[in-house]
Parts: sequence; structure tokens; C-alpha cells
Amino acid sequence: MCLNTGPPCHCLTEGNPCEPCRLTAKDKEMEEVEVHLSNNISATSQASVTCEPDLNVSHTTAGSKTSRNWGWIVSVVIFINILLPGCALASGTAYNDIDIKTTDLQIFQIIIIILTSTWMIYYSIFAARNENAVVFKDSHAGPIWLRGGLVLFGLLSIIMDIFKIASYVGYLHCDSGVKVAFPVVQFVFLLVQTCFFWLHAKDCVQLQRNLTRCGLMLTLSTNLVVWMTAVTEESVHHTIIPDYESNTTKLSGRNMYISKASYGDSSCKCSHTSCSIFKAAYYYLYPFNIEYSLFASAMAYVMWKNVGRVVDDHPHHKFKLHPKDAFLGPVTGVLIVIAGLATFIAYEMEMANESKDDSVKDRAMMMHFAMNIVIVTTMSVATVIGCVTYRADHREHNSDKNPTRNLDVGLLVGASLGQFIISYFTIIAMIETGAKGYLNRLNLTWAILMVIQLGLQNLFLIEGLHREPYHELLPVTVVSNPYVLQPGKDVSGHEESNMDKKAGEVTAEHNAHGHTTEHKHKLSWKRRVLKEVCAFLLLGNVILWIMPAFGARPQFDHDAETEFFTFDIWAAVVNVALPFGIFYRMHSVASLFEVFLTS
Repeated sequence: MCLNTGPPCHCLTEGNPCEPCRLTAKDKEMEEVEVHLSNNISATSQASVTCEPDLNVSHTTAGSKTSRNWGWIVSVVIFINILLPGCALASGTAYNDIDIKTTDLQIFQIIIIILTSTWMIYYSIFAARNENAVVFKDSHAGPIWLRGGLVLFGLLSIIMDIFKIASYVGYLHCDSGVKVAFPVVQFVFLLVQTCFFWLHAKDCVQLQRNLTRCGLMLTLSTNLVVWMTAVTEESVHHTIIPDYESNTTKLSGRNMYISKASYGDSSCKCSHTSCSIFKAAYYYLYPFNIEYSLFASAMAYVMWKNVGRVVDDHPHHKFKLHPKDAFLGPVTGVLIVIAGLATFIAYEMEMANESKDDSVKDRAMMMHFAMNIVIVTTMSVATVIGCVTYRADHREHNSDKNPTRNLDVGLLVGASLGQFIISYFTIIAMIETGAKGYLNRLNLTWAILMVIQLGLQNLFLIEGLHREPYHELLPVTVVSNPYVLQPGKDVSGHEESNMDKKAGEVTAEHNAHGHTTEHKHKLSWKRRVLKEVCAFLLLGNVILWIMPAFGARPQFDHDAETEFFTFDIWAAVVNVALPFGIFYRMHSVASLFEVFLTS
């Protein structure tokens, strides 16, 4: 910047600079000194944050990249070498023909659970003692409703372990003590892991990155092994195995489970009279333990993705839950949940009662199919309304890199494949057999509507998760200033008091006309519609989770698919796909709650 606005100056070439040129040269030197100092300060602050000397930037960057790649590879190797043996052991215990005992699987789980708990305790101590271990926090990771759900499912899982311990103690005189040790170890693991994720779910670790990656993959694989074990036990307990073709009576999954709950053999009797009560009690807590393992697995994966991540320090949007934001959606959703629970209880009671004739069970099956058709139809209509509202909504899409959102979308699409598989198998079976009879026609209708509802809900949730949250703009209030003085006028004490009175009058008059500075919470019609839709879909997914999670198995109670595909094929399809369908409903509840808050 030259201060001489006149014609070009040749004073520098003559060796006698004029005053404007001397000022320009001096300013340029000062600017260079300031830039040099600012660069040194930024380099020093960066070195103090990373606690690593910045001697050779290119060499350090290449070394850190190589170390990061090795950390990823080693952690994935640990994950594979724990998950695959766990899958083999869990699958082997499901069949009596395979010589794998339940105690073998429990010993394997005890080992990996102890290792995982030890690492989580070490990490918590290390992070507390080193301030630079966790410099950044991912505000999107581990939201309060996800951690709250983890705590709730963890408490119910702890109660389940207490019931298991109380029941297994009665068989110590004739069965292995490993069956008592396993729920005790799992009890401690649930406490440690719940506290760990509650405190550290948002961490972006900067020190000991490779060790942290390996520990998080150990945690992820341990939770998946526990999940697969629980799912395998649930599938075996709910699967109805026909003894022979002429046998028309069916042993319900609950009775089969209570009669053979992996306690030794028929000669091993419980030493106290409460064993059957504890067995029946913790049977109903299995679904919460399954969901807890999946929640913990998702949070461990997000932490693994955030290791070494530098998060931009953007302000995080804080959302408040206003009860008046939605009314029609929650009311209709509660009615759907109540009606669904009533039909589900009636259906379960009829199916568990073996003395009833086939006509009574057919009516219970028809009631169950009809209720599910009503639920899925209303949810599809609500989802269409939500998608149309998004077309009128002009919020921008969030393009920031966010491991939590990417995981949510991936889990939604992947978990929905389980219900898609069951529905399409049912559609093929019903079409090929001609859908004869009212039960087959209802089953076909339910399967088709389920496919439509899943597709629409995935579209709605993916669109909602990628939208920017609404920003409430406070109205601009213009208030006249009575203290503005005219030039040349003095203000005395008497005039100042008059001005104070005048200011009070102006403020009162301003408030009387309604131009208040207080902002009243009022939603636009688009926000209102989106919140109503989210609330209704949330409660609809809750009842669709409750029914299969707590024992409803129309896939086996209605034998059309079993006769068409044969029992072995259909049982394999249902036992593999249904756990993912159950998880999809619970994960949809969490995603819908997030969309509800951001709308």
C-alpha cells in the first residue's frame, strides 16, 4: 500500500527516499514482523496441544499416517479374531448334534469380558490423569437420549443377571459353576461399560491412539459376541420344532424354554423352589439385554471412528423438548400402542394355551394380523405426509463429515433388510400357493404393507437426519431512546428524572402495543406437521418392537411358509433376519426422536 497518491516516485532508485515511501517501507517491515510472530505463536500452541516436537513436518505427518494405518489394521484383526470364534461357539451351542457345551461359550465370554473391562478401567484412569489425552469432543456422538437408553437397558440387563444368579445357584450341586460365574462377571461388565460410555462416548482421543483403537475394537467385538449369544438363545427358545408330521400339537417357545433352559440334564433338580419363577422372570428381560449390546456396539464404533479426529469447534445446537409441540401424533400413537398391547397379550395367551382348538387360535391369529395391518397402514400414511412436508421444507442438507450420522443411516438401511427378507419370503410363498383362506390373504397384505412402510420410513428418516436443524430467529424490536440529546442542550438532575419517567412510559406504551422483547415459542405449520409425524411413528415403532421382542412369532404359529419352504429353510430365514428387524424398530425410535428434536 503506497501513501503517495501522486505521480510515480523515483526516490528509491536515487537513494534518497521521500517521507511517504519511508512510511510505507516501515509499515511493510512491521507487517512482516507481526506475521512472523503470529506464525511462531501458532506453531508453539500447536506443539503444546499435540505434545510432540514439530522438527520435521513432512516426516512427522508421514509417520503419523503410517502409525494410524497400522493401528486400524491391528484393531480390525483383533475384531475378526474375537468375533468369528464367538460366532462359531454361539452357533454350535444351538444344535444338540454339535459337541459344543454352553460352558465352553461362557468361558470364552468370561475371558473377553474381563479383558474389555480391564481396558475400559485403564482408559478412564489414563484420560483422567492426562489433560491432553482428549482435546476434542464430538458433540454429535453419544446424545443424551442414546446414553439414557443405554443406562435403562443396562439396568434391566443387570436385573436379568441377578435373576440368573439366583436361579443358577440352585443347580450348583449338580451342574458346572461356570454358569454362576458368567452372570456375575457380566454384572460387573455392565456396570463398568455403562459408566464408560456415559463419560467418554464423545471423546476424540489424541494420545495412545493405536492402543485406544484396539481397545475399542475389543469392546465392539465383545458386545457383538454377547448379542449373538443372546439372539441364538432367543431363536432356539422361540422356534417350534415339530417332532413328526402326524403331530398336530405344538410346543410353544416359552414352554420349551422353561423346560430346557440349559441346566444340566433332567436328573439335575433345583435345590430351592424359586427356580421356575426366576426362569420365567428373566425370560422377559432378554430383549433389553439384546438392545443394550447393540447400543454399546454402535457407541464403540463411533468412538473408534473418532480416534485422532480433530473436530471443528462449531457451536452445537441445543434442543429443548416442548410438550406442546405435538398433540395429535402422541395421542394417536398412544392409542395404537394400547390397542397393540391388548391384541398382543390376547394373542400370546391363546397361543400358549394348548387346550384350545384350532378355530380359537385362528381367530387369535386373525386378530394379530389385522392389528398389524392397521398399525403399518397408518404409519405409511403418516410417513407420506412427512415426506410431502419435506418437499415444502427448504432447509439445507448437512454435508459435514459426521460418523454418528453415517452410522445411523447405515444401520437403518442394513437392519431393515432383515424385515425385508421375511416379508418377501412371505409374499413369494403366498403368491405361489394362491393365498387361499382369509389368514393367508391377511398374511400377504401384511407383508406387502410392511415392505411399503419400511421403504417410506427409511426415506423419511434419511432425509430428516441429513437436514440442518431449524434456527429460531428472535424478532427485532425497535425501541425509541429517550436519552438522545439535542445538540447544545444540557441535562440537569431534574431533567434526568423526567427522562427516567419518560423512558418508563415509552416502555409501557411499547409493551402495550405488543412489541415485547420476549419471544414466544410458536412453530410454523411445517415444523408442527413434522413433529406430529415423528411422534406418531416413534410410538408405532415401539409397539412393533414390543410384539416380536417379547415372543410374538406368527411366522411359526401360522404354518403356510413352513409348509412351502420346509421347516429348516424357513426357520433359518426367520432366526437370522428377525433379530435385525427387531433392532431396526428400536434404532428407528432413536432416529425419530433425533429428527423430532431437530424439526
